[in-house]
Amino acid sequence: MRIITDSWHSRQLPHGTVAAIGNFDGIHRGQRAIFDRVTERAGEKGLQSVVVTFEPHPVSVLRPDEAPPRLTTLEQKSKLLEDIGVDVLAVVSFTADFSQTPAEVFVEEFLHRRLGVDEIVVGSRFAFGRQRGGDLELLERMAVQLGFEVRGIEEVQFRGEPISSTRIRRAVRAGELEEAYAMLDRSYSIRGLVSRGEGRGKTLGWPTINIEPQSDLLPADGVYVSKVEFPQLGSVHGCVTNIGCRPTFPDGPRRVVESHILDFDQEVYGAEVELHFLERLRDERAFPSGKALAEQIARDVAEAREYLSSDRCLLERAAADE
Repeated sequence: MRIITDSWHSRQLPHGTVAAIGNFDGIHRGQRAIFDRVTERAGEKGLQSVVVTFEPHPVSVLRPDEAPPRLTTLEQKSKLLEDIGVDVLAVVSFTADFSQTPAEVFVEEFLHRRLGVDEIVVGSRFAFGRQRGGDLELLERMAVQLGFEVRGIEEVQFRGEPISSTRIRRAVRAGELEEAYAMLDRSYSIRGLVSRGEGRGKTLGWPTINIEPQSDLLPADGVYVSKVEFPQLGSVHGCVTNIGCRPTFPDGPRRVVESHILDFDQEVYGAEVELHFLERLRDERAFPSGKALAEQIARDVAEAREYLSSDRCLLERAAADE
């Protein structure tokens, strides 16, 4: 998949396309219905499939205090779209100046003239352009004038309500991983770098890696069965992850992400990782001593091993690895 950064100014855009437009944070099941339509129609027409997205999130530019934490980094989004089969990711740099672009100009100048869209696919309630002046109705009117097709995709429902990035954020924040999984169609994951910690886990007999998150949103404080993926090593390992402030050995309010990797003994400081959250085991809590904490970690590890060998985990692993 080609990734075109700052595509509003790029001269490398494909011409003759079927395109989707949206923020697409999370690449969740509702958005997947849009991408499936785009790739299917592009294949039928012999054209390139393009996803047009905006970075950073428009709300972070227009109303920074209200900006939602992102479910996916641009790198995660790119990988997920590539796995779906999208040909080109066209990233539009969203700035205060760009926000003043009328929807009609965006459609005619960028989508029609520069991308040469034959068909545009959007969510049925998608809005874009200056003061969100563009919508499905405007696209349908301009399609008649400019000679392209438009398809609005209805929202995908889960438990009687539309799937949305907002609902997924709420579930992740609460540590409700099954709920998030059902809407994402994969386990929630974060990206980060392995950093040096204090080495306390090793002294307890349970060495850990500390992860400095690049992702915005962490699950609720607690202990999780998880998988850590090392893209550069090409390996994936089961682990037990703690998120929180380590109340047994308090050293301030800063939240820490640390994972004990099962059956693993390699030097990985500085490595890029993706941490997939599979199952919440328990709340984070203070223990009366290091010995008591070590004993609880042993129980957490045993429970994690049992989960990782179960049929249910095999299903989750297959979905995450597709």
